[in-house]
Amino acid sequence: MKKYIIALFAILTLVTSCNVKEFLTEDPVMSQSTELTLSDYNGLNKAVAGAYSPLASSTWYGNFFVLDAEMRAGNAMIPINTNFQSGRMSVPYHMTYEPSSTSGLWGTAYFVISACNNVLNAIETNAENLVTSSVTTADLNNLKAEALALRGFAHFDLLRLYSRLDGSNGEYGICVITTPQLPTDMPARATVEESYAQIIKDLTDAESLMADSYVRSGVADSKAVFTKDAIQALLARVYLYHKDYAKASEYASKIINSGRYSLWTADEYTSVWGKDVAGNGGEVIFEVYGKRSNAYDAYWEGPSHMTNPLGYADCAATDQLADLFEDGDVRGTTGVRGKDDGKAMFCTDKDEASGGQLWTMKYYGKGEGNATSTPDVSNTIVLRLSEMYLIRAEAAVNGSGTTALADLNAIRAARGASLLTSAGKADVALERRLELNFEGHLWFDLDRTGGSVSYSDANITRNIEPTSKFWALPIPKLQVDINENLKQNPGYGN
Repeated sequence: MKKYIIALFAILTLVTSCNVKEFLTEDPVMSQSTELTLSDYNGLNKAVAGAYSPLASSTWYGNFFVLDAEMRAGNAMIPINTNFQSGRMSVPYHMTYEPSSTSGLWGTAYFVISACNNVLNAIETNAENLVTSSVTTADLNNLKAEALALRGFAHFDLLRLYSRLDGSNGEYGICVITTPQLPTDMPARATVEESYAQIIKDLTDAESLMADSYVRSGVADSKAVFTKDAIQALLARVYLYHKDYAKASEYASKIINSGRYSLWTADEYTSVWGKDVAGNGGEVIFEVYGKRSNAYDAYWEGPSHMTNPLGYADCAATDQLADLFEDGDVRGTTGVRGKDDGKAMFCTDKDEASGGQLWTMKYYGKGEGNATSTPDVSNTIVLRLSEMYLIRAEAAVNGSGTTALADLNAIRAARGASLLTSAGKADVALERRLELNFEGHLWFDLDRTGGSVSYSDANITRNIEPTSKFWALPIPKLQVDINENLKQNPGYGN
């Protein structure tokens, strides 16, 4: 907990001894000073490598950033049979968010931002000495681009979670941190527009610096690090959120037209999730790598365990979601876990002890253990080709482009769904929900478009209006207590 409390003001780098080949598996070591650690390219390289590790933590893509969003939006629920849940998702299910009971992403993300700032500052102030006979300016630029991309990525997820994305409450953006911080620094929140401006600057700077073919060497998963494709795909998403539809369409088209990715076929779709194989081609542009030996990996609180009756089983699929799929659409296929694994996207538990409730198979696991008896670790896909088609389609129905119908039908044809004859905003929104379910999108889609949530089951009735305070989650109380300049979100007290 302490490392998250002090993360915003950290002056030490995230990692000082990290084997590049295992950069997602080692516990960061803080035994050296920042100056010594970041004094040469090798130290800088290790620091950037280690900055990816917290993305797999339980507060981020290791679980709750994604699954809590699904729970809030009505795609996921706590199972009706209480023997199949541990209580870990009761806050998003019952919507009991308070400053003392909220997402811990604030500390985790700023910890990564701090590491990136230390690297960027060291490169900026010592670039001449870092270039040697074996280290080129291009090497430094690629490293700088990775740090900028990670910083922009972290700031963007913070903005999505703790700020209103529909344009209201514009003064309550995030703390935009671009330099190393001292423990005495008390940064205030920027506006939402200022936050977007820095995120876009970081990502476009990263795009301009990174070589087209650059991929961090020696990594276990080449799709778990930022490449130029990943930066451009993230820019497509950021521009969509910012309602710059022309830019969103432009960047989505860069990925679609690159020829480096292909839509999964209906036959492939059920078998690629959570596994390393997904990172070797097909749709995956960027993912978070799951590894038990990563000190940050959520493991028992990871998505493989939370969405599996053999694990904590806190996160089942809702009937509201399951009923949206038409017959023949592979995305809505159902089966029995342990019997139809790799053949269906939703399964009951093998004994149907949970009353036939459905569970997503997008986090089945990738083979580090026996996933049929013990839930396994899983990769979490963050950016993939289907989203680029959906971004371009949404841009088109908002006046930038004419490909909405073709883009939606490209996805639907690959999924075995019937083709549409027209495409409007409601069609795009529905297709996003169908395609991206359990990937953490629906809640943020509703927020940025001024939507609402209406959901009920045997235990709860939830109606979240567009003006609800819950679209911007409360900042953790401790962070507000230690920073007198940090304003809490409206509706949660001082």
